[in-house]
Amino acid sequence: MAVRSDQFVPAQSARGVDDVVILGGGLAGLFCALKLAPRPVTIISNAPIGEGASSAWAQGGIAAAVTEDDTAEAHMADTIAVGGGLCQDKIVAMMTAEAGRRVRDLLSYGVPFDKDLEGRLAVSREAAHSASRVVRVRGDMAGRAIMDALVAAVRQTPSIRVIEGFLGESLITEGKFVTGVMARRRGGLERLAFQAPAVVLASGGIGHLYAVTTNPGEANGHGIGMAARAGAVIADAEFVQFHPTALDVGRDPAPLATEALRGEGATLINSAGERFMQAVHPLMELAPRDIVARAIFRERAAGRGAFLDCRSAVGASFADRFPTVHAACLAAGIDPVTDPIPVAPAEHYHMGGVLTDANGRTSLDGLWAAGEVASTGAHGANRLASNSLLEAVVFAARIAEDIQGLMPTPRTAYWEALDDEPGLPSQRNQEERAAISILRQTMSDLVGVERDEAGLRLALARIAAAETRVQRTSIRNMMIAGKIVAAAALQRKESRGAHFRKDAPEADPAQAKRSYLTLDQVNAAAAAATAAHPNALTGVTSAVAAGETA
Repeated sequence: MAVRSDQFVPAQSARGVDDVVILGGGLAGLFCALKLAPRPVTIISNAPIGEGASSAWAQGGIAAAVTEDDTAEAHMADTIAVGGGLCQDKIVAMMTAEAGRRVRDLLSYGVPFDKDLEGRLAVSREAAHSASRVVRVRGDMAGRAIMDALVAAVRQTPSIRVIEGFLGESLITEGKFVTGVMARRRGGLERLAFQAPAVVLASGGIGHLYAVTTNPGEANGHGIGMAARAGAVIADAEFVQFHPTALDVGRDPAPLATEALRGEGATLINSAGERFMQAVHPLMELAPRDIVARAIFRERAAGRGAFLDCRSAVGASFADRFPTVHAACLAAGIDPVTDPIPVAPAEHYHMGGVLTDANGRTSLDGLWAAGEVASTGAHGANRLASNSLLEAVVFAARIAEDIQGLMPTPRTAYWEALDDEPGLPSQRNQEERAAISILRQTMSDLVGVERDEAGLRLALARIAAAETRVQRTSIRNMMIAGKIVAAAALQRKESRGAHFRKDAPEADPAQAKRSYLTLDQVNAAAAAATAAHPNALTGVTSAVAAGETA
C-alpha cells in the first residue's frame, strides 16, 4: 500500500516552497521541470541527473516530421501501423502533431542536432518509418547529447531543486489523493518525505528486471511498483519490446547496436553467412522490431547464431559515423570494420506502464506520469523506432501545462522509521541479491521474446516465492513490477505486437483492445500460480538461488 501522510514526522524544508515533486532525473523529468519554470520544482533522482537515465543511452534519435517532404499525418500512420491495433489514434495524432515544437524546444536548450550545409535539420530513416524523420546527433549520440543539454539547463534554473542519491520507495497519500513521495537514501537507511500538490512519476522503465537488457540498472520497475501499491491502474504491461541487435558479448547491460546501422544497409547473417531475414519479412532487416527479434532468437536457438554485418554498408567510416557502437565493439575485441558483430535480442523498452490520459494524468488524483513508466496509448503493442524520446518530451510538456494552475503547498519531511527488520544485514542482503537474480533470470527465461501459459504461471509462482526473501520496499517494488508483466502476459491469450505466445501464435481480433490490471488482480493471479507450483524455485540453478549471479 502507499504511505499515509500521517505516518511521518514533519521536518523543516531544506529550501523554499515546492509546487511539484518529480521522481526521476531522465528526459521526461528534466523536460517537465524546465517547462514548469519558474514554478518551484524538486527533482528526486537515485543517480546524478542524466546518468542513470535510459534516455542517455538512446542511439537513434527523436522521430519528428520536420522536413518539407514529410508530414505529421504520415508519422501518425506509421506509428499506428506498427502498434498492432492498440494505438489510441487521438493520442498518436496529438503526439506527432506536437513533435516539431518539441524538437525546437530541445534546440533552444542547446541540443546540437545534426544539420546539413544549409542549416536544416538532418534526418535519417529507421525501421518501419515511411520517410527519413529521425533527428540525430553524430549518428548514434542523440540520447547523450540531449541529456547533457537538459542537465546543463536544469542546473542553471534556480527554481529547480535537485535531490540526488535518493531512491523513490512509496507514494504518500491522503485519502484518494497522492500528496508526495517517500524516498530512501541509496545504499543507506535515511528516508525523506517530499510533499507537494502535484507529483510527477518519471522513473523510467523495467529493463533491469531482465537478465539481458540494454538499459541501465536504474531502470528497474520501481515506479510501476509504487503506483500499483498506491492503487493506480496499470495498462498494457505485457508489451515488452526486445531490441533485436544488442551486442552478444556477455556484458550487463548489453551494449546496443543501433537500428540506424540497419537503416544504413547493414545486414543480418548467421554463422554460415546466410542472410536469414530475406525469408522472414518483405522489409528484411528493416521489419518491425518484434519480427526481427524473434528471427534472431530462433536462429540462435537453432544453433546457427546471429551477426550484424556492417562491413559493406558502413566499413571504414564506422568510427566516425557510429562512435558509440564502434567503441563498444572494440572493448569486446571485435573490429566491426572487418568482422560481423554477434547480436542477441535484449529487453529494450516497455510499452506498458501506469495508465495516463492525454495530459499525463493517472487514475490517482494528484499523480501524473511521463516517459517509459507511463502507458499513454501512443505505442500500442509495439513502439515505432525513435518514438520513445518524442513521447517523453511531448507528455512532459503537456503535464507541465496541466499543472500550471496548482498552488504551492510547502511541506518536506523527515521519515524516522528505519528500513531494517531484525536480523543480520549481511544475511538480508544476500537473500535479496538472490531474489533479484531469480527475478531477472525468470523474466528472461519465461517472460521474454517468446512466452506460453505454463511458463508464465511458473514465472508468477517463482517471482512470488522470491518476493518472500525481500524486506526492502525498493526491491519489493521490482518484484511487483515483474509480477505485473507476467500476469498481463498470462491474461492476453494471443500474439500481438511485441507480445508473442508460442501457445497462441496468431492475433485474435476479439482481443484487439488494451489491457488493464490492478495490484489486487496481479496478486490473485500470483496466488493461483503459487498454489499450482508450491515448489517453484526447485528448478532454479544453485548459482542463481545463492545470489552468485546478482
